[in-house]
Amino acid sequence: MISKPDKNKTRQKRHLRVRGKISGTAKCPRLNVYRSNKNIYAQVIDDVAGVTLVSASTLDSEVNGGTKTEQAASVGEVVAKRAAEKSIKEVVFDRGGDLYHGRIEALAESARKNGLDF
Repeated sequence: MISKPDKNKTRQKRHLRVRGKISGTAKCPRLNVYRSNKNIYAQVIDDVAGVTLVSASTLDSEVNGGTKTEQAASVGEVVAKRAAEKSIKEVVFDRGGDLYHGRIEALAESARKNGLDF
């Protein structure tokens, strides 16, 4: 009997592969996205200093309701606005090992539309 690959292990391998290639600096921090079953979280991180500069999630009061994809788009908008307040315009995108599809794509497109460049 052939066993199915574990989705989380596959995601973790993808995440390690991506993280080996990208890193955030003070000039160009990393926009990290974590997607759980219920919520989505985004952080702008300076890896050199080891500091989170900006964060947003579906748990914030500023994020609008609706479907999970609409909430992800709202998180992208909020994180982009908070980054703009701290004069952050350019970031590198870290999708956290998830595929660029659905909620991850909605967050990224919304962040781009609201002023983040990646």
